[in-house]
Amino acid sequence: MGLTTALNTSLNGLTLNETAIEVIGNNIANAATNGFKSSAVQFTTQLSRTLSVGSAPQGLNGGTNPRQVGLGSTTAAIRRDFSQGAITTSTSPSDLAIEGEGFFVLSGNEGQVYTRNGNFTLNNQSQLVNADGLRVKGYGIDDQFNIVSTQLVNIEIPLGKLNVAQETKNVVVEGSIRTDEAAVVATESEVVQSVQLFDGAGAAITGASLLTDARKTVGGAPTFVAGELLNFTPRKGGADYDPVAFDITATSTIAEFATFLSEALGLEPSASVPGDPFGPAGVNITADGRIEVVSNAGTSQSAEITPARLRQSQVGLGQSGATAIDLGFSRTRQGIGESTLATFPVFDSLGEQVLVRMHAVLESKSATSTTYRYYFESSQDSDLNTNLSTGTFTLNEAGEIAGDSVAEITIDRESTAAKTMIVDVDLSRISGLTELGSSGSLSLLSQDGAPAGSLTSFNINDAGIVSGVFTNGVIRSLGQMVLARFSNPLGLVENGGGTLFEGVSSGPAQITIPGQTGTGSIRAGAIELSNTDVGRSLVDLIVSSTNYRGNARVISSVQQLVDELLVLGR
Repeated sequence: MGLTTALNTSLNGLTLNETAIEVIGNNIANAATNGFKSSAVQFTTQLSRTLSVGSAPQGLNGGTNPRQVGLGSTTAAIRRDFSQGAITTSTSPSDLAIEGEGFFVLSGNEGQVYTRNGNFTLNNQSQLVNADGLRVKGYGIDDQFNIVSTQLVNIEIPLGKLNVAQETKNVVVEGSIRTDEAAVVATESEVVQSVQLFDGAGAAITGASLLTDARKTVGGAPTFVAGELLNFTPRKGGADYDPVAFDITATSTIAEFATFLSEALGLEPSASVPGDPFGPAGVNITADGRIEVVSNAGTSQSAEITPARLRQSQVGLGQSGATAIDLGFSRTRQGIGESTLATFPVFDSLGEQVLVRMHAVLESKSATSTTYRYYFESSQDSDLNTNLSTGTFTLNEAGEIAGDSVAEITIDRESTAAKTMIVDVDLSRISGLTELGSSGSLSLLSQDGAPAGSLTSFNINDAGIVSGVFTNGVIRSLGQMVLARFSNPLGLVENGGGTLFEGVSSGPAQITIPGQTGTGSIRAGAIELSNTDVGRSLVDLIVSSTNYRGNARVISSVQQLVDELLVLGR
């Protein structure tokens, strides 16, 4: 009976040590497997054969202990070691490592699985996948590139396919403007007038006169022809503006033509020189039938209307086949006033460039302050009126901006698919210039818009946010990696390919972003190596091999004893 039990016990020992050697061999085989977690076998004793349960102390007898013979051991658990593996750098930005607890979330035909191996690449659909083609899950973005954390989606990084523009929201203007005693205050605007014009009856034109009746001499040929387009290329302060067109009809009036010229030149009646005998800025019709253009204040806003800039044709904008309209415009009064002009680009929501011009005109000065009026204009505003905004800013006696230094301009883009632009212009970097003989100048310091650009690269930060870098310098969020953690990660079941799935004892996956609720952070351009300790595994292998040989020796000894019994029976 005892020899048979010894054989079974030793045979059980052989089996257990075979399991231990198998687990150790698997650990060593995966010593180079990224994200691999080694395992260890834990043994425990089986039930024992009880020869005596012992006795309690009684009288002079001190009692006896139980007498039991063990029946060998069994596997209590094969426990996976989820301790951190070493992290090494990689040359690929899509390679990821987890520092701390947590698992990457993947999806495939078998549903949702989890892994520590962050060897990811992009497939032909620009989706992040592992070596087996399982898609990496995370949070996506909305059409404004905001992270949407309500559901898991495939992480997509469409290199070379995604294009994005950045609308200008903020502009900073810098420079110096004159605040010295010799700087001339704008007290007179430039005025230009046409020659005297007459209607078909020989009387001087008025605002109500038909445009097609206007002529330069009494009884002469009409200057304008119904059914044609009048192309006008404005010019102010030596700067050209985009051409605009006026549709000449049989009912078009001189007043309508005057309004067209005024809006195209961006004339602003509400910000005219106080007490100007020529009246507010705009285009007027004089009593003797002349078209009079009163510019905005400042020499930088002097308007020019020449035959080359006013042409009539049957086609759209352009000079081909057009007839020059010579209305004999000449300067009636020279503008007076210190002013400067700056031109800078901004970008709409589609990345289209819009040129904005800023005029700064000396409006008033005292012993302690200097006030300038600004005018913002753009001929690329969808409205015909090029004027965007006007206001004032004041410099103190130290030449610094006093009070509000931000101007807001609105640029209408209804003629395009872009949104209306609202831009804040920071004027706080403008300073006063007191040196006699020096002239002021303004320029663009910065603006936060950008033209359309394509996605060229990406990076992933510690919080798992995937940021795309575009050719125009814009950086946008493309998504966010998530991590899963489990109440009992030892309950996860191996799925092959370095992945695991939920087991009955692991608990459900708790999805969170890196760095929260106990999960680790993400390292991009890095890989977590296997946590197999080869040296320790070899030592364990020696121990298990010794134990195996010991159990085999017991079996050999039992065989010899059985042979002796057989000899006794002869």
